[in-house]
Amino acid sequence: MPDALIDAAREVRETAYAPYSGFRVGAAIRAASGRIYRGCNVENVAFPEGTCAEAGAIAAMVAGGDTALAAICVIADSPSPVPPCGGCRQKLAEFGGPDVPVLLATTSGQVLETTIGALLPGRFGTGHMANAAP
Repeated sequence: MPDALIDAAREVRETAYAPYSGFRVGAAIRAASGRIYRGCNVENVAFPEGTCAEAGAIAAMVAGGDTALAAICVIADSPSPVPPCGGCRQKLAEFGGPDVPVLLATTSGQVLETTIGALLPGRFGTGHMANAAP
């Protein structure tokens, strides 16, 4: 199943809109339902108003009716696997537990396996909010 995620992330990366940086990123999420959702980075001339690939995949997942991550893959054309930015790490933690696998891949075939918990130890959660619903 990781190959399906890598393939989906690789395919959607090709549709990224990155005319300013030229750095195209693709992300694919497998939801707990088993469905795969995709997202790519979308740049904007009014930097930093663009959208990360991971955020796009999460939005597609939620729009598709799923709210729980089972795995994610992020791929970019870089010398080494690229981790999600800090904001996307928090977004991933919103929908996936610390043990959810994260595959970080390059277009040349390198793959680094990690987890949401390893990417974001000490995540901010509802327990930090005084008035949070249980």
